[in-house]
Amino acid sequence: MNRHGCMAGLLLCACCVPLPLAAVTSQSFQVSATVTAGCLVMGGVSNYGNLNFGSRSALSTGPVQVALTGGVQLQCTPGMTLNMTVDGGQYNSNGRHLQLTTGSNRVAYQLFRDAAFSQSLGIGQSVAVAYTDANNISLPIYGQVLLPGNQPGGTYSDVLQVQLSW
Repeated sequence: MNRHGCMAGLLLCACCVPLPLAAVTSQSFQVSATVTAGCLVMGGVSNYGNLNFGSRSALSTGPVQVALTGGVQLQCTPGMTLNMTVDGGQYNSNGRHLQLTTGSNRVAYQLFRDAAFSQSLGIGQSVAVAYTDANNISLPIYGQVLLPGNQPGGTYSDVLQVQLSW
């Protein structure tokens, strides 16, 4: 065998041995999520607050103004539009009224949606709830009663339903 034959045999044997192929491959895949905008009532509160006009003399006259206290705190997705409506209450007869718990005497009151008591909150009127902190939203409800000075003494009350939508 000559030298060329030996080389040809070595080359032939080398061609029969499989060489390892590269095991690296590359491909992409999609990753996504849908974040649904909305609001959350914090703490599962079922009472949205209290408008307490306090204790006044039966002979008192003039306006008494208060803000909604306690109750619900909300969180919304930033930029979410939150709306509220408030019904006419249990004693809605041409407007909202407080009624004497031991009788039928009534005292009219009004709701407002601003602390200046300049923007009325009508019965069933849908209004946007403005907020600056999406993690701490309070309902902007303010009440005013005009005491007539001629009502019997006792506790006057009403219950309102608030509906929130977003």
